[in-house]
Formats: sequence, structure tokens, C-alpha cells
Amino acid sequence: MSDHSTDTTAEKNAPKAGPDNKPASKESTDWWAEAKGIFWLVLAVLAFHSFVAKPFYIPSESMMPTLLKGDRLVVTKYPYGWSYISPSFHIFPFIQGRLLGRMPERGDVVIVTPKHESSDYIKRVIGLPGDRIEVRGGTVILNGVPVKREFKPPIMIPVDANVPCDEERLPGRRFTAPDGSLYCALPLVRETLPNGVTFNTIDLGEFPQVDEMEAITIPAGQVFLMGDNRDQSADSRVPAALNGLDGPVPYENLGGRAEFITFSLDGSSEIWNPISWFTALRGGRAGLSLRPDHAK
Repeated sequence: MSDHSTDTTAEKNAPKAGPDNKPASKESTDWWAEAKGIFWLVLAVLAFHSFVAKPFYIPSESMMPTLLKGDRLVVTKYPYGWSYISPSFHIFPFIQGRLLGRMPERGDVVIVTPKHESSDYIKRVIGLPGDRIEVRGGTVILNGVPVKREFKPPIMIPVDANVPCDEERLPGRRFTAPDGSLYCALPLVRETLPNGVTFNTIDLGEFPQVDEMEAITIPAGQVFLMGDNRDQSADSRVPAALNGLDGPVPYENLGGRAEFITFSLDGSSEIWNPISWFTALRGGRAGLSLRPDHAK
């Protein structure tokens, strides 16, 4: 009786044999399958970034007050069709024109890759092909008609690490509120383009290098771009030698249209301090649309 009991227990504890009468072993990781899965995931993300939409980070103050340094936003790739600039890394050779191309509208905020560069700028479309454009005393004149400008009370932008409002670039603009908070008081001008699109710009005064521009006719297939921070933007008014766009830009150099702000950071976050990722968030900017407003 004891012998039979012992044999039964041994049979239960013995490793089960497979079809070839060998003991079954733990299934090993299929590293090739894992690598293929990761490859297809990366490819899908790159395809989405290149042809549908991608995040974009605002690295400068050239689009204030619409966009602040530290804003994160979504840029869609498809509104104007696709060109060699569409892939996220701009690795394709130059191909003139666009696939399913469509011209932007005046007032659209777009990302653009300057000629012979790989970095992206973000600007606003002001002039379209065939337009006669000039700038006099800071006023844009389109086809002989000055763009409507309304001077508004100064905009008060909170001072932070991304908007330091330093004396060198913005002398005398710092303002201390009664509660001790620091603000950057910037002169605001509301512009309205011929198609009714209206938006705010900043006019810091007389800067002849950008406030005066001889009349030019925008060539076919090109657009004229300007920053909303009119006196501190390297845009179509500024030569390439000064890191500007050097005149009108071929529309195949447009990488997409800015849609909305996802979140904004004030520049105080630290990569090794997760708490700072949340304390650095600017309130009230998430979800702001960047699509043009039309005057009523």
C-alpha cells in the first residue's frame, strides 16, 4: 500500500512529456518578433507625425502675444497637402510642388522650413501669390490698401523664465502689480486682414529694419509670412544673413497648420524633478485654438 502511494505521488510531480516524449520547458522569448513589433510601432508613429499631425514646441518670442515661448501645440500636416518637407526629419530629396496641394488662407499660423535649412519656424500667413505687399511705418499695405490696425491697451504677460521681459530686449516693459506679481506690459495692436481674419500683434515702436519694406509682388506658388511680435521676428521681411526667411517662401516649404495649444510651461521645470513638471504649467493656455478669428 505504501509503495503504491509513493509511486502515484512521484508520477504527479514528474515533468510532463511533450509529443516527442521530452519534458516540456518554459517558452523562450521571441526577440525577433518583439523587434518587429517595435519597428512597426515606430514606423506608425513616424507616419502619423509626417502625414497627419505632430506636436510642436515654441522656442522663441516671435509670435507673442498669440504664442509664448514654452507653448506646446498640435500642427496638422494635411491641410495644404504634402511635400518633401512633410516627413518629420525632412530626409526626402527636393520635389517641387505639393501632393493634393492647397494654398493657406490669410491669417493661418503655419510652420515653415526656410530655404536651405532643416529647422522649423512658426509664422502667420499675410500675403498670397499675386499680392503686392509693402510695409510703411509698421503698417502692412496689401494691394495698395493699408491693413486695418486698432491700438489696444497694453497686454500684461506674466514674467517667468520663458518670458523674462529683460531690459536688453524689452527696456522699461516690466510692471509690478499691487500684489507683487511681475508682468511684461507690451503695446498691443489688433490687425484685420482683407478676408476678415483678425488677431493681436505687438508693436514696440520704430524699427526701420522691419517697419519699412519696399513694395514687392509675391510670386506664384509663394506666400509672405510675418510674426505677430512684429519688431522681433525673423520673417519674410528679414534677409537670410540675419536668420530671416529672406522674402516670400515657396508654399512647398510649409510643414503644416497650427491648430491648438495642448499645454504651456513657464521654463521652471527640471527633468529630474517630476513635481516641477506640474508646477511649471501655465494656467489658462491649454486648449486655446490657433485657428483664425473673423471680425464681426
